[in-house]
Amino acid sequence: MCGILAVFGCVDNSQAKRSRIIELSRRLRHRGPDWSGLHCHGDGYLAHQRLAIVDPTSGDQPLYNEDKTVVVTVNGEIYNHKELRQKLKSHQFRTGSDCEVIAHLYEEYGEDFVDMLDGMFSFVLLDTRDKSFIAARDAIGVTPLYMGWGLDGSIWFASEMKALSDDCERFVSFLPGHIYSSKKGALRRWYNPPWYSEQIPSTPYDPMVLRKAFEKAVLKRLMTDVPFGVLLSGGLDSSLVAAVASRYLAESEAACQWGSQLHTFCIGLKGSPDLKAAREVADYLGTRHHEFHFTVQEGIDAVEEVIYHTETYDVTTIRASTPMFLMSRKIKSLGVKMVLSGEGSDEIFGGYLYFHKAPNKEEFHQETCRKIKALHLYDCLRANKSTSAWGLEARVPFLDKEFVNIAMAIDPEWKMIRPDLRRIEKWVLRNAFDDGENPYLPKHILYRQKEQFSDGVGYSWIDGLKDHANKQVTDSMLVHASFIYPENTPTTKEAYYYRTIFEKFFPKNAARSTVPGGPSVACSTAKAVEWDAAWSKNLDPSGRAALGVHAAAYEESLDDKDANQLNGSSQKLQEGLVEQAAAVV
Repeated sequence: MCGILAVFGCVDNSQAKRSRIIELSRRLRHRGPDWSGLHCHGDGYLAHQRLAIVDPTSGDQPLYNEDKTVVVTVNGEIYNHKELRQKLKSHQFRTGSDCEVIAHLYEEYGEDFVDMLDGMFSFVLLDTRDKSFIAARDAIGVTPLYMGWGLDGSIWFASEMKALSDDCERFVSFLPGHIYSSKKGALRRWYNPPWYSEQIPSTPYDPMVLRKAFEKAVLKRLMTDVPFGVLLSGGLDSSLVAAVASRYLAESEAACQWGSQLHTFCIGLKGSPDLKAAREVADYLGTRHHEFHFTVQEGIDAVEEVIYHTETYDVTTIRASTPMFLMSRKIKSLGVKMVLSGEGSDEIFGGYLYFHKAPNKEEFHQETCRKIKALHLYDCLRANKSTSAWGLEARVPFLDKEFVNIAMAIDPEWKMIRPDLRRIEKWVLRNAFDDGENPYLPKHILYRQKEQFSDGVGYSWIDGLKDHANKQVTDSMLVHASFIYPENTPTTKEAYYYRTIFEKFFPKNAARSTVPGGPSVACSTAKAVEWDAAWSKNLDPSGRAALGVHAAAYEESLDDKDANQLNGSSQKLQEGLVEQAAAVV
């Protein structure tokens, strides 16, 4: 991953302004510690902090076309850059960087080239000939991008909020699958797959088509000139990524530089479910496995830094980001700069345990669509920012554009959880890799129950976070939460604790509006909470909140009952004050 910052329309183009842009870009240096670049043209600036993965020696940014009239700063990887270069034979390339094709594609096709890119990316491109510019973000939002506006009329783009929050009056998360054009002055969606409309698909399930699409997605992500590995929790998704990478690594170009034995990484509290399962998968695949431990206290100590880097106060994200943040630091210390990870599968296949209660295939499919559309606010944000905090790049094969289109075209009847047919969550994916002759994984791993990352690292991790938050936040603070935080009001002490930390770093209204809210159970959307009446009394994003589904499901605790009472008291107090105000008027 890299860090990008671009500003256009600055009234002040003095040396002081240039220094300010460099200072703000430096806030992104954790994303790209290998080199810094800056291009200035009139009232515009394009800055870059580089993490060198492909062509480390000559791929410094910003990048240009032949005569340097087109300038681009990019965060991401373009996996089909070699194929695209074949379509650009009349162009002269300066570097071996996969991202350089963007400047030449613009030169050749204008603004309508973005859908030709196969990869994860956020970029800003300046055409100095007419001072026009475009910004675009990948289909699902694997890479982060923010857009802001200054009081002087300037427009800003940055990989992380911290680079523009101080200098912009308003800023938002740039929508995935969209492009902004200065010529048209608006965002438009360039990514228009069939599933986006949420119409119910009818393509029959073909396990081999699904398997081959996923293998292709993994293989293309082995494009690297630096040491790499796989994040292996021992769950289905990360285990399949490791299994496919391990099986085909010897045939890849990466093996010529880094050998044919795959490195895998796992973190957890001692004795956690993930550590045990990951070790078993690693032994089965013959990987060089690295196991890291952390304590609840070490995790709690890191929470403030995690919130600064992830730029969110979402409870689920912080719970899962913390162990990932700690693990990324350990991985980077080993000299590794890129990892493959298993995000996205649960959204595509309905893998979260609450999908057991989906009433029909229509609602099942629509919920998966909603989940994919929101990934940039949750798992993509976590996977990217937790790793980028230490200059580590995470790649996610399940969110490959072609794979998503194939998987989302399957008739959702096949994805439904059907105990009568012995189909558990993500059965279509498990079945696709259930090869009796040449097994990818042991059967019990292939059919292991879904375990959310924040649970799998050790159940006492979440319990420890709750206990810590209960000591930091009083009952009175929670009762009055709706007055202190009227937008996305925290309803638990844990959520309140995270919110106070977030507000310390990002105090503007625009910042808090970039974080989603609403009720959730086991990572559901607010709409899916309606599937089971009992869930509304147990709103917790942990998988164990899926009562009657998870093998280690919560029982309603005294703390939960107290929280419900506190929420009720807060609501009555607010209603009373509203009534009093109305009476005065």
